[in-house]
Amino acid sequence: FFDLDGNEVSIADYRGKTVIMNFWATWCAPCVAEMPALDRLQNKLSGSNIEVLTIDEDRNGETAAAAFFEENGLSHLRILIDRDMALLRAAGVSGLPTTLIINPDGEEVAAVLGEAEWDSPDIVAFLKECFGGTAP
Repeated sequence: FFDLDGNEVSIADYRGKTVIMNFWATWCAPCVAEMPALDRLQNKLSGSNIEVLTIDEDRNGETAAAAFFEENGLSHLRILIDRDMALLRAAGVSGLPTTLIINPDGEEVAAVLGEAEWDSPDIVAFLKECFGGTAP
């Protein structure tokens, strides 16, 4: 996948961290609904060993995602683009939104299909306790 500047990004770049990898698109209503919660989650996890990556699946990824982030005031997440849905297919994702939890060794340990309240106190505490240190 790629960042907004066209630089290639790899899950290997995050080895040693737990990754919350969310596949989304601007045309997907549940995706749009959960993006602010994912942005708040990344903010709440700041300084932990957990990184939230939101992977855009729009055909006009760079343009669509950048406009969406700006319009919605998303400031804690990186804009990441899955050109030609290559990562989506490689991960075996069949619907949006889908979120994969990847452990520090790069192994998928959980998947959530559909929208979730990612910034709820229970989810944040669970993630920190299981993957990134102590709960708040």
